[in-house]
Amino acid sequence: MEVIRVNGTAIDEAAVLAEMQYHPAATAEEAGRRAAEALAVRELLLQRAEALGFDREDEDAIDRLIAAEVSLPAPDEESCRRYFDANRSQFHSPSLYEARHILLAAMPDDEAERETARLQAETLIAALQRDPELFGQLAQQHSACPSKEAGGHLGQFASGSTIPEFETFLDSLEVGQLAPVPVPSRYGFHVLQLLQREAGREMAYEQVRERVADYLAESVFRTAIRQYISVLAAEAEISGVALAGADSPLLQ
Repeated sequence: MEVIRVNGTAIDEAAVLAEMQYHPAATAEEAGRRAAEALAVRELLLQRAEALGFDREDEDAIDRLIAAEVSLPAPDEESCRRYFDANRSQFHSPSLYEARHILLAAMPDDEAERETARLQAETLIAALQRDPELFGQLAQQHSACPSKEAGGHLGQFASGSTIPEFETFLDSLEVGQLAPVPVPSRYGFHVLQLLQREAGREMAYEQVRERVADYLAESVFRTAIRQYISVLAAEAEISGVALAGADSPLLQ
């Protein structure tokens, strides 16, 4: 690995290897690149903080530097309203579901066990199609979920609070309908019935104004920090790592 230098200050390989744990990636090479960039940016910022008279050993040195040199205007009401109007589809209350299920458990990597569970789920679905009143009894007899003690009843829950496979099927079923095929998940296969569904509703601007303001403030912060680092990097002598487009440790 080429030695990284920021204005003559070296960052050794051991530091990069230690930093890699904070930058998970698909490959060790990518994690190493991200770690090297983060350390170089940190050194760049600490050097600037020191030049302005801040103690680089102070854990708040970078925060003090940013406060002194980076302008972070708060989003105004017009900006918040404009973002909300352009992204109304993002602001809905969650859908509510009421459902029951029977879990036939199977490990995700055990193909034989999963096939057995799928076939058993199909058998239970066929039995329930003949006699829907058997659901509670069959749940108590066969389900691997604690909900079996309540006849498989899961109670009421909001979208986003359960596994995606469930929601995909729950959104496709009519109220009262039994899923005609087993529902696969990492836990095995489910016999699933939708009991009730209440679709999410569009939220008023007043309900989400604070959330919008926080999002826009974060966006402004990230943009301003990137621009600030780009300016510092352009004026510095850096070798062993490329900082073009690199995120600051502040952004991770």
